Amino acid sequence: MKKLLVFLLFPLLTFAQEIDKKEWKQLFNGKNLDGWKVKIRNYELNNNYGHTFRVEDGLMKVRYDADAYQKYDERFGHIFYKDKFSYYTVAVEYRFMGNQAIEGPDWATRNSGIMLHCQSPESMGKDQDFPISIEVQLLGGLGKGSRSTCNVCTPGTNIVYENKLDKRHCINSTSKTYDGDQWVRAEVTVLGDSVVRHYVNGEKVLEYQKPQIGGGNVSGHDEKLMAEVKLLKEGYISLQSESHPVDFRKVEIVNLCGCTDKKASNYKPYFVKSDNTTCIYKKKKK
Repeated sequence: MKKLLVFLLFPLLTFAQEIDKKEWKQLFNGKNLDGWKVKIRNYELNNNYGHTFRVEDGLMKVRYDADAYQKYDERFGHIFYKDKFSYYTVAVEYRFMGNQAIEGPDWATRNSGIMLHCQSPESMGKDQDFPISIEVQLLGGLGKGSRSTCNVCTPGTNIVYENKLDKRHCINSTSKTYDGDQWVRAEVTVLGDSVVRHYVNGEKVLEYQKPQIGGGNVSGHDEKLMAEVKLLKEGYISLQSESHPVDFRKVEIVNLCGCTDKKASNYKPYFVKSDNTTCIYKKKKK
């Protein structure tokens, strides 16, 4: 029955690309970091070391000023939005800028990510490198050869890909390469613990199922969080600082869970999960 439900939902998964712009909720207000929490490895929660995450010129920027980052020293960072989500489409418009931080790892050149179904920032260890999550890996071209973006990586997790449990840490998408400092729009549709789809500039580039706790490639975490293999139905969204400067000009979301009663004033045709406790009805005139 569950497989049938997922199959029936497949045709609905592209609708978010056509949703009216007014339906998107802006997670980044273009002015400050209100609503966001910073966690940088080896620092306490909300210690935004070196002003790594900042807002300038209406952009959320990730920077590594030389006075703070004389060397990168694996100070991986993440900025978390305050609310959890389960059924949604999230969109991020990003570009890579400038040069990598001194002694940043080679693999992190022009590399960032959108972390989905994250553990809470409060539950991360002080020296934890990455949150237990599903990563939509954002990569910029290196000016030579192909390098896809919107790949999937799995810190502390696994996924089902092409109908089998796939324990590879990263799986490439089919996207083209984006060299230079051009803006790229990444969209991800997430349906709880069933289906995840990646889009780049409106084109689907990757699909997988059943995100779940249980993989490797994360350190410094509370082992209790990994004690049980279980599907990830919801979690927080975060953006990475992985040693290369990156700008985000838009971070927005459409919640796909809500009132599905057409008689309600807040009914939306694109909701794929029903929560009719949220329905609002107009009072009848006496």
